[in-house]
Parts: sequence; structure tokens; C-alpha cells
Amino acid sequence: KCLADITIQGPKYFTKNPCTPEEIERLTVDEELNDIERAVYLLSSGQDIQGTSVVANLPVLMRQNPAETLRRVLPKIREVLHVAGMEMQLTAAVSFLTILQEDSVSIHTYSHSFLHIILQNVEHRDSGVSNAWLETLLAVVETLPKETIRHEILNPLVSKAQLSQTLQSRLVSCKILGKLANKFEAHIIKREILPLVKSLCQDVEYEVRSCMCRQLEHIAQGIGTELTKNVVLPELVELARDEGSSVRLAAFETLVNLLEMFDADDRSQTVLPLVKSFCEKSFKADESILAMIVFVDPKNFHLELYSTFFCLCHDPEVPVRYTMAVGFYEVAKILNSGVYAIHKELITLLQDESLEVLDALIGHLPEILELMTTVGENSGSESKLLTVPDLIPALTTAEQRAATSLKWRTHEKLLQKYACLPHIISSDQIYYRFLHRMLTIIMTNNVLPVQKAAARTLCVYLRYNRKQEQRHEVIQKLIEQLGQGKSYWNRLRFLDTCEFIMELFSKSFFCKYFFLPVLELTHDPVANVRMKLCYLLPKVKSTLKVPTDKHLLQQLELCIRKLLCQEKDKDVLTIVKRTVLELDRMEISVDAFQKRFYENDLLDQEKEREEHLLLEMEQLEKEKQQNEGRSANISDKMFEKKRKLCNNCLPFKIYLLLVLGKEGKKSKLVRSQSFSTQALHPKYGNIDKCPKYFFLHF
Repeated sequence: KCLADITIQGPKYFTKNPCTPEEIERLTVDEELNDIERAVYLLSSGQDIQGTSVVANLPVLMRQNPAETLRRVLPKIREVLHVAGMEMQLTAAVSFLTILQEDSVSIHTYSHSFLHIILQNVEHRDSGVSNAWLETLLAVVETLPKETIRHEILNPLVSKAQLSQTLQSRLVSCKILGKLANKFEAHIIKREILPLVKSLCQDVEYEVRSCMCRQLEHIAQGIGTELTKNVVLPELVELARDEGSSVRLAAFETLVNLLEMFDADDRSQTVLPLVKSFCEKSFKADESILAMIVFVDPKNFHLELYSTFFCLCHDPEVPVRYTMAVGFYEVAKILNSGVYAIHKELITLLQDESLEVLDALIGHLPEILELMTTVGENSGSESKLLTVPDLIPALTTAEQRAATSLKWRTHEKLLQKYACLPHIISSDQIYYRFLHRMLTIIMTNNVLPVQKAAARTLCVYLRYNRKQEQRHEVIQKLIEQLGQGKSYWNRLRFLDTCEFIMELFSKSFFCKYFFLPVLELTHDPVANVRMKLCYLLPKVKSTLKVPTDKHLLQQLELCIRKLLCQEKDKDVLTIVKRTVLELDRMEISVDAFQKRFYENDLLDQEKEREEHLLLEMEQLEKEKQQNEGRSANISDKMFEKKRKLCNNCLPFKIYLLLVLGKEGKKSKLVRSQSFSTQALHPKYGNIDKCPKYFFLHF
């Protein structure tokens, strides 16, 4: 088997180009090696792409066997990273961050094993690689104890921030200092951090001065008002007069962000003269400047600043429109109840011909749309209704422009942000203008992250669709066009979609509509589909409740037995055996009537309650239509009550499901003995030792 694109987690190996016999020989490994042995072998003698795959799979190895991974695999990775290319470096930074976020090991073990590797690579000569490692380091700083931070990170900064060090080293030092500002008491910051800050603010390179200037906001928040006034403000005053335009801009933005920390005298005598001087220089030099709305009462925005804001949003130069898109949300927040005044500019920027402008705008698109529609609710329904007709075509145009570009990351980001729409526009508008578009993207787009983003957003739309007929139609299409599609790629995407269904919907919903269609893929002719299904089966089993879903549990067991008996592909069979052992160790939630309401079960019950509430809302809407022209006071009151319940729960649930994503802590569970009593006899603890006739008697 050719291993040019090896993936440790799924041992089905592929290559983009045909391999010669020599390449096959060089890229083949012994199938009898376990995951740790295979990882060590590939790091020692494999190709770069194989080593990168091992590094990408490091979080999985840490979950499965942390002790051996730390003892045998991590030292090899440390050696390889010294000469590794950019792709492996970036992959390692992400994997290290994932391990930290998953709490695979204690923070003491993590700092002992991983921190030195991170610190060694954070000053990589490539800025992209350096920034990736820096992001991981800054996340680690949040969890480390003070003494470790002081000894391992702060003390070395004294030398790293010196002029004798490289430019990259000094830039990294600036960002680390900004992160450390809220980790120590004010007197430690004053004695050990502020001298370094002052030194970097006066660095000979404008990039360093600009970078340190942007960290002064974090420094100020760490040292309090008094030290900010006495130490930070003088530095900002000097930086605001810097010869470098980027330094002056950074100083100006920092001053704006710190306005609340300065008293009236500081504002009138120091800050405002600086602002005036900056603007004069900016207009003369044609530099980018912020919306001056912070210095104008929002009530006077339309009279004093709107015309300027309008011109800048329509400026012929892309950098100007990009800057306006970046700051649009900040302006919207300040305007608050007057935000509808810039609605047309939002539409303009959404339809901008530059993808850079669109990418800058959509970062805060959900929050912007929330402000727009909330204001509509506060000021009556009329302004909200006026918002929608322009908004929907603009959102559609933005998605189509992103889809036809080569910038798939912008398209992915946009699709993720569009998951907020159930809270912005009606269910019917989503169904007719966006939902089917998501399904088309899943089936036709060639970029996997884009397909997955569309799949998750589609599931969110389905989650909050208010018409049962439409929901059933979408579910049927998912099953027929994806789950039973002719292309194995579509069937793989069906399994991805089912993962999102399990995340967003109640367990009973998944079991009712998707449990059996998923199990049907155990007979799929393509090995990779069966393999992906096997990895998904533990999650599938977790949706079951006993004794209500006992018949589905039996179907699951039957499918596993058939796979064990009939599977011909060695790699799939290996995964099946591992999955059986994992399923045997799993526990199944009990039914609600047994009154074991723990957090996980309560969250599922909340999802199920909202699903029933949507059905009740639909029924009440039908009754209300039937009762038009007749006395229906009771029905109207009930409808209004249900509507308020539904509307009140929607914002919180969207936040919970879209931002938090995963469910809470594990619920109280009961032990499932299904596999231990039927599929595997206790004496066959290792499934490889089971006699073959054993499987013939199920």
C-alpha cells in the first residue's frame, strides 16, 4: 500500500500520483506495527508528508496512550522540528494547542513536556510559523502558574527584548509582554515588565514600536488607572508623534481604546490635542484614519459625521473601504439605538467587489445584524421590515461572490457566520433563500472545510425551521441525496452532517430520523465510508436511551456483528475491532422517567423541549389561521405565550449551540452490557483472540 499521504488514524493510504515500485517499497510500513511504533518509524525514516501526518495525529495518540506518546513520539517530533518545513511546523503548533485545549495531560506535565518545544520554535524565521507558535504559547500562558511563567517566560524576555536580538525576537517579546500584563501584581509589572515595555517603545525599528504600542492597551488594563496616567500615557504621547505612520496610527487607536481610563483633564489637555494633530497629519499624508465617532455624541452622528462615513464606505480605494469594514461593528456599537442610520452602508460593504472588504466585514457580521434587528424591535416593526428586503439579496450576493472566488477560507468563514440568520430573519426566508443553497454547496463544492461549514449551517437552519413539512423535506433530501447518493464523497458528507445533527439536536430527534440511515452505510461498497462510519459509531450509540431505544441498540449490535463476520478489508476490520471494544466500555443514558437529571441529560431535555415547542407553535399558527374572523381570544393568548417562550429561548440556544458547540459534562449513566454479554465473551478480552466459529452463532 502506498503511504505518500498516510493518515495514522485511518490506515487506508492514498497518493495523489501513481507510485513506482521503488516508491511503494520506500513508503510501505509493516501493518503489524501499533500506532506508537508506526509513528516513531515514520518520524525516523518516513517522508515529510508522513511525518506531518504523524504530527497532525498527535492529539489522538495523546488521548489513546499519553504515557508512551510522551516517552517515545514527542522526543522524535522535537528532533524533526529542527529541520522541518513550514507545513509540519504549522501542523505541530495546531496539534500542541489542541492537546492543551483537550486537557489530555495535566498542566504540569504539559509545561514540562511541551513548553520548551514551543519556546524553541516561537522565534522561527518564517513570520507565519512564528505567529502560529506564538498563538499556542499565548494560550498556554493563560493556564500556567505564575512561578512557571516568571521562570520560563518572563525572565528570558530580558535578553530576548534587547536590540542585539533579531527583529522577530523583539516582535514576539512585545506580544508576550502584552499577555503577561494581567498575570502579575501591579508592583511586579512596574518593576520587571514596564522597563522592557519602555525599551521596546523606543526601538530603532518602526515595526517593533508599532507592535509594542498596540500592546499598551493590555498593559494599561493590568497596571490600573494611576500607573497608566503616569507611565503609559507619556509613551503614547511620544508614539503619537512618531515619524512612522503605522506607529502613529497604532498610538491613535490605543488612545481611543483607553479613553475611559483618562479623566476630563487628561482628555482635554492631552488626548484631544493629539487627536487633532493626528488628523491634520493624516489628511495631509492621505493615511488611513478611524471613524471619529468616539469624539462626537452619537446623537449628532447623522448631522456631523454621516456624510463622511458615507463617502469613506464608497471610497474608490480598496484599503479605505477595508478599514471601514474592519471598524464597522465598533461604529454600530457606539451608535446603538441609532444604528439603522448606517444600514445602507452595511448593504454596500456586503456587496463590495473586493473579497478583502467582505472578509473584514463578516468577522462581526452576526453581532452587526443582531444590532440592526434589535433596534428594529425596539423602535417598532416598521424599521425591521425595511431592513430585510435589502439585507437578504446582499447576503446572497456576498455568498455567491465568495463561492466563485479562489479564496475558500473567506467562503468558509462566511458560511459559518450565516448560522446566525435564524435569529435575524424568518424561517421561510431562510428556507427559500439559504437552506437549499447550503445543500447545493455540500454536494457540489470541492473544498472540504467549505462543505463542512455549509453542512453545519444547514443543520442550524433545520434546527430552527418552524414548519414540519419543510423539515421533513430537508431530512428526506439529506438521506436520499447524501446518505444514499451515488458519489461516495456525498455519503462521507452525510456522516459529517450526522455529527452536526447529534451536536445540535436532541438524542430522540437523531434516533427518529437518522439512526437507521446511518447504520445502512455498514453495507457501503467503499471501504472509506465504512471506516468513517466505524469511527462515528460510539457517538451514534451515545444517542440511545434504555429501555426506549432497545430495538435500535439491537440493530446497532447486529450491524457490528455483520461487519465482524463479513468485512473483507483488513484496515476496516481493524477499526471495527477497536470500535467494538470502545462500544463495550461505553455507558448508555437512562430514560427520563428514572429521574437521573444530570447536566448532559438536562441539556438534551432542553433541546427536546424546544423541538416540541416549535411543533406546538406551528399547530397554533394553523389554528389561528383557521380561526380568523371568529372569536379566538383563548387561541390568541396561547399563541402569544408560546411565541414569547420560543423567542426567549432562541438567542440563548443559538449562543449555546453555535459558540459553545459541545455539550456539557457527562450525565449519570448506566452500564450497557450488550457487547460484553453477547458480542464478546469475557474471556475474549482481546477480540483478536476470538475463535472464528464464535461469530457464526450470533
